[in-house]
Amino acid sequence: MIESILNNLLKGKTILYPTDTVWGLGCDATNEGTVKKIYQIKNREESKSLIILVSSINMLKKYVSVPKKALEILQKAERPTTIIYQNPKGLASNVISKEDNSVAIRIVQDDFCRKLIKSFKKPIVSTSANISGQPTPMSFSEIDKAILHSVDYVVNLHQEKVATKSSTILKIVGKDIVVLRE
Repeated sequence: MIESILNNLLKGKTILYPTDTVWGLGCDATNEGTVKKIYQIKNREESKSLIILVSSINMLKKYVSVPKKALEILQKAERPTTIIYQNPKGLASNVISKEDNSVAIRIVQDDFCRKLIKSFKKPIVSTSANISGQPTPMSFSEIDKAILHSVDYVVNLHQEKVATKSSTILKIVGKDIVVLRE
């Protein structure tokens, strides 16, 4: 199954997949054209940045400078934790907030996602599988048919699972860490 997903990602295709939180719309986070497709599927303005998933702290460090305080938080995190970093590099420009040159990145805790991203060797976009402004679907069965028909590939895994949590979102502001969502 991972082979099929990788082939789609390598060809600049979009995927619908289970993450360590909710079902996500995903693609290669370094491919501006494919990221644009995600915004079109969600009917979302490109000025709103997207969350990026990486497989490890080492992969994270390839795209952002990770302050010591953030490393400490990530090493202790028991639930999915997204951190907003400044001045990313090597990512598609349309995943980066134009407002403050930041990007939200989460190191995945889910085994499937970690294996997928590690095999892909690049970060993957992860944004909730809903039309912008609509409620986030907590299970596969709640995903709008328009989303299902718009993506290039639907991962056939964990379709019975119901999400119970979203990630904690933290932002690095100077030397401080600000909690945006618990």
